[in-house]
Amino acid sequence: MHKQNFFGLLIIVLFSGNIVYGQTAPSGQGANAEDPGSMLSLSQAVKIAIKNNLAVNQADLQMQSGKINLNQAWDNMLPTINGSATQNRGIGRSLNTYSYTYTNATINSGTYGISANLPLFSGLTLQNAIRQYGYAYDASKMDLQQQKENITLSVLLAYLQVLSSQDQLNIAREQAVIDAKQVDRLDAQNKEGALLLLSNLTDLRGQYSGDEVNIASAINTLEAAKVNLFQLLNIPYKKDVEYDRGAFSLQLNDQQQSSDSIYQTALHTLPSIKSTDLKVKSYQKALAVARGQYFPSLSFGVGINTNYTQGATQNDPTTISDNPTNNYVNVAGSKYTVIAAQQQNFNTRTLSWGDQFKDNKYTNLGLTLSVPILNNLRVRNNVKNAKLNLKNAEYNANSTRLVLQQNVELAYQNMIAAYKQYKSYLDQVAAYGESFRTTEIRFNEGVINSDVYVIAKNNIDRANTNLSQAKYIYILRTKVLEYYQGRLTLN
Repeated sequence: MHKQNFFGLLIIVLFSGNIVYGQTAPSGQGANAEDPGSMLSLSQAVKIAIKNNLAVNQADLQMQSGKINLNQAWDNMLPTINGSATQNRGIGRSLNTYSYTYTNATINSGTYGISANLPLFSGLTLQNAIRQYGYAYDASKMDLQQQKENITLSVLLAYLQVLSSQDQLNIAREQAVIDAKQVDRLDAQNKEGALLLLSNLTDLRGQYSGDEVNIASAINTLEAAKVNLFQLLNIPYKKDVEYDRGAFSLQLNDQQQSSDSIYQTALHTLPSIKSTDLKVKSYQKALAVARGQYFPSLSFGVGINTNYTQGATQNDPTTISDNPTNNYVNVAGSKYTVIAAQQQNFNTRTLSWGDQFKDNKYTNLGLTLSVPILNNLRVRNNVKNAKLNLKNAEYNANSTRLVLQQNVELAYQNMIAAYKQYKSYLDQVAAYGESFRTTEIRFNEGVINSDVYVIAKNNIDRANTNLSQAKYIYILRTKVLEYYQGRLTLN
């Protein structure tokens, strides 16, 4: 079979760096994610491949991670609230924090608090970080879409290769049927002794043997194409699956748009271009975030705290009693003891944890201004790295546009060539078909020998094979241009 690997060459030229081939599904997503049933349509194949493809799933995880980063950037605008608790056990000589006296005892103590802090100004780093991760999240969505389109193109190519291989097998079998009839006819003549040249029979037998070789090769090529398609789908191979032969309609149309027009359209439709532009914007905001660290930061804080110590006591007043002295006075011959003062009596009790928690509460609030002076030159180096990242993103964006322009131009020229080749092969099949028709009639009448017949037969066989391959090459070329124009259809 001629040019049986032409699709492999096409993919290298057309989609270098863009096509994602079949890979193992991520853990948790088994290879039996979808059952194609008895008929596998192109749209169904694309859906299965997108669901099971590793690169697509990884891009989806990357997008989810980007969403989390964006949410965190917004959450950084919220105040931070933290609680704290410290419990200590002092053994031996330790400080009683309630009376601020030292004592030789085992004392349990603790401090408890809750604080909140709200950033008021930080060089607009929080606002720019929101924009940075917003652009990055949008870029990850475009990357996911690009991976889906990549696997779509890969499945489209593999599906076309299956249909092309089926056509090649049908052509090989039709060629064998024609030669088999001639072999049977000449063999019958030979048995009747009416065969003029034995070489006519042997030549046709050799031709028929070659047809059988071509059939075996075509069957192998078809099975390989099917297996390759199922590898892209990442599901177990099913040999008896039917394929939609009406999935592609061939329409010969002169391309009205120029390659420059298609390129300009691709700039506004391809996810890869949108992704690179969004990444440039993201790195621009990342640079603004790094520069914002040069500015002072201002925050508002508030806190509520309390403490407890096991050695805390309190004297509660009880009764008042007289405090007599040894002195006395003589009044009219009677002695009266002198009372120095009345004495307040107290009952000492240990304060409970609840009482101390309530009585020892205190609240603080204030503003904190932080002015960066010298931080190991970390901010300056962060700004330098941010500039390098931005420059690299700009290089990628420019390179992506250049590669796209070159690929569009190549795809356009390939489509024009495929269009001309297909029309030429149509004319060639018509010409060789008529030539073979007349040659076959003359051969059957014994006017010409087998060598002329074999040449004419090989010419029409080769022409039919080339026409079949040219048909699918042209379909592929047109689908590629549809892709660049953002109107790729799967039928």
